[in-house]
Amino acid sequence: MKIHEYQAKQILNKFGVSTPQGEVAFTPGEAKEIAEKIGPRVVVKAQIHAGGRGKGGGVKIANTPQEAETMAQDMIGMTLVTHQTGPEGKIVKRLLVEEALDIDKELYIGIVIDRAQEAPVVMASSEGGVEIEKVAAETPELIFKEYINPSTGFLGFQARKLAFKLGLKGDTLKQAVKFLTALYKAFQATDASLAEINPLLITKQGNVLALDAKMNFDDNALVRHQEVLEMRDLDEEEPLEVEASKYDLNYIKLDGNVGCMVNGAGLAMATMDIIMLSGGMPANFLDVGGGVSEEAVKNAFKILVSDQDVKAALVNIFGGIVRCDLVAGGIVKAAKELGLKVPMVVRLEGTNVEQGKKILEESGLSFQSASSMQEAADKVVPLATQGQ
Repeated sequence: MKIHEYQAKQILNKFGVSTPQGEVAFTPGEAKEIAEKIGPRVVVKAQIHAGGRGKGGGVKIANTPQEAETMAQDMIGMTLVTHQTGPEGKIVKRLLVEEALDIDKELYIGIVIDRAQEAPVVMASSEGGVEIEKVAAETPELIFKEYINPSTGFLGFQARKLAFKLGLKGDTLKQAVKFLTALYKAFQATDASLAEINPLLITKQGNVLALDAKMNFDDNALVRHQEVLEMRDLDEEEPLEVEASKYDLNYIKLDGNVGCMVNGAGLAMATMDIIMLSGGMPANFLDVGGGVSEEAVKNAFKILVSDQDVKAALVNIFGGIVRCDLVAGGIVKAAKELGLKVPMVVRLEGTNVEQGKKILEESGLSFQSASSMQEAADKVVPLATQGQ
């Protein structure tokens, strides 16, 4: 789960991470009031779940409260397009208004889970304000890493080592060590999957603050963090993904036109691979789970056909725990209730497969069947192309 910058800063502040003084505004009038309180010179920042806001016109400096109000009028309701939003952009509904500070240096700090090392890793770079992916590709030697042993935590010498590598000295170095330690505490305590400060600001006075902040959280751990879950902004999420979450379905919207409904994450990934190898592009990842019910199949089908980008669909089910006849019954029931809006190829294999195929054949609906994954892909990709 993602949250907004101002929300991330609220969490970080609780753990002693220094951030600029600021508040969230939902109206131009609120932006003016905040600027009068902490200004007069403030930064007005659009709050969306995407990076690159500055280049898209979503971050501006106001020299007076009146300017802050005018900027807020322009920003609230605008469609902000960045390299992360895609051409459709995101509508700005809230702003962070915070004090403008004198910048001396911009650094980078990030904490993620390294799956290969099976441990958190703290990354630091002198190249703050730049996408870390670009730094990794062009100047990887400028990214310093410290892996954390979960049993011991982030140790003091590791924080000092990173601060030294960033070229910090004196009181600024001490502040950076304290900052890094507090950031890791926040990351660990909230079950975060990402804590990124880009840029980490060093002011002309030598103070260390999080000029920007991004935090993502492990969805499976949110049951332990009701206060974080309450920060969820459904307006920032893909509507079909929100709908799928209501039924505990694993759904991710993608850019293609071949809809997929599969049971099991591994089979779902293999299905997407074979679609691409056959010249197509998946429109989604949809895993209905190993022990799926007829009702779950119906809900998954509803989400699948609701996607306007889907021009053809592939249902690929292996009946291990689940029975093929149960899945087939759910598909037929859903298709009759919702309508079969696009061509659909169904491949069933496993428990009660013959009964499942019979249900589909006798449904009176125009399903196309396939006995192998390759046959299914060879059928569905041309159908998706014809549907464009």
